Amino acid sequence: MATIAERYRELHPKSNQLFEEAKDLFPDGVTHDTRHVTPFPLYATHGFGPRKWDVDGNEYVDYVMGHGALLLGHSHPAVVQAVTEQLSKGTHLGASHELELRWAKLVTRLIPSAEKVRFTSSGTESTLMALRLARAYTGKDKVIKFNDHFHGWHDYVLAGSDRSAAGVPAATWSTMIVLEPNDIDLVEATLKHDNDIAAIILEPTGAHMGVSPVYPSFLKELRALTKTYGVVLIFDEVVTGFRSSPGGVQARYDVTPDLTSMAKILGGGLPGGGVTGSTEILDMIQHREDPDWDNVNRIAHPGTFNANPLTAVAGSTALELVATTNANAQADAMARRLKDGLNNLLAQMEIPGCANGVASLVHITLGVPHECTGDICQLDHQQIRASMPRLKNEALKRSLINAGVDPMGGRTLIISATHTEREIDFTIGAYEEALQAMRVEGFI
Repeated sequence: MATIAERYRELHPKSNQLFEEAKDLFPDGVTHDTRHVTPFPLYATHGFGPRKWDVDGNEYVDYVMGHGALLLGHSHPAVVQAVTEQLSKGTHLGASHELELRWAKLVTRLIPSAEKVRFTSSGTESTLMALRLARAYTGKDKVIKFNDHFHGWHDYVLAGSDRSAAGVPAATWSTMIVLEPNDIDLVEATLKHDNDIAAIILEPTGAHMGVSPVYPSFLKELRALTKTYGVVLIFDEVVTGFRSSPGGVQARYDVTPDLTSMAKILGGGLPGGGVTGSTEILDMIQHREDPDWDNVNRIAHPGTFNANPLTAVAGSTALELVATTNANAQADAMARRLKDGLNNLLAQMEIPGCANGVASLVHITLGVPHECTGDICQLDHQQIRASMPRLKNEALKRSLINAGVDPMGGRTLIISATHTEREIDFTIGAYEEALQAMRVEGFI
């Protein structure tokens, strides 16, 4: 019987061949860190709805979903039509255009914190802008973030992450304070001790798309505490915006931050990001026709592709569908069916672990006996990380791919509004096949 790795190679000879070529062109042979996998990544050709296909002709139920950007599934007809029509009119007009107003009005309609908006080209740019706004607004330098919370790849937010920090000046670290999440007493003690803190930033459902959860009560406590100490509260809703609910986590849990960083679903499947929030803070970007202000105190914000017409039309079309259809409810319902099915499967196979997650994000933890609510894993942060070490995570991903399912990493599944009971039930069957293969090889 072939091993998981052997079967993977048998099914994907052309992906293997392309990867060999890619190694001479790109560091690690890939263009994104998450595609650095053993023995080689998949090379996809196209996608539609909840499915995608690779260069070897294999079909997958897709749970990467554009790294979370595709709430509406691959190649949604309305988005495709809108982008196609705009292509014939121009991709970059070097001028303001009506589409950016349409896009911004939808953001302010959906996101509770949104008074004004500034568009960027990515999620990393949006968190960088949010931190800069908070520092300029408060006149303070330091920012609190939480251990392992991911906010892109610019210098500041690599503090306390599991990403490489080579090339980041030591002086940068001195402006970042990294705390353990869900400990409000620790946050308050830090704020009492240090009066140079401009902001607190976090993934509001927890680290890495909610793999290590943040409790909703902690968000409410943070909101009260930041108001007391005059600290800007930033929700990084790059992942959760328009997914946890049409209004993001802040609408789902009724906690309104001062600033919100956005990307992924915001762009409708095209590159794009943004910052929204308080007019008073966003107006740190605004010209005042005062040389001292405009040249010294104002935040300058160029960006070649900010609110470009293609992203604006894709994003506004997607957000209109979020606002007017049951896209969120459909994705959430399928996520619930998947979590229930996987938890039943784990019990039947007598494998300790659980499937959990908020809204349409599902996370798998294997090897540690515990109970979950279905939404929030009850293990602490370190236990969650330890439960799925790299080799086990990679084996699970390879094994699932062999069975026709492509997860985000090994442990996360991102559900779209196009996933149906058919895809969910197929996925549960694929997990049974994958877990049996992993058991044979001693991973579980």
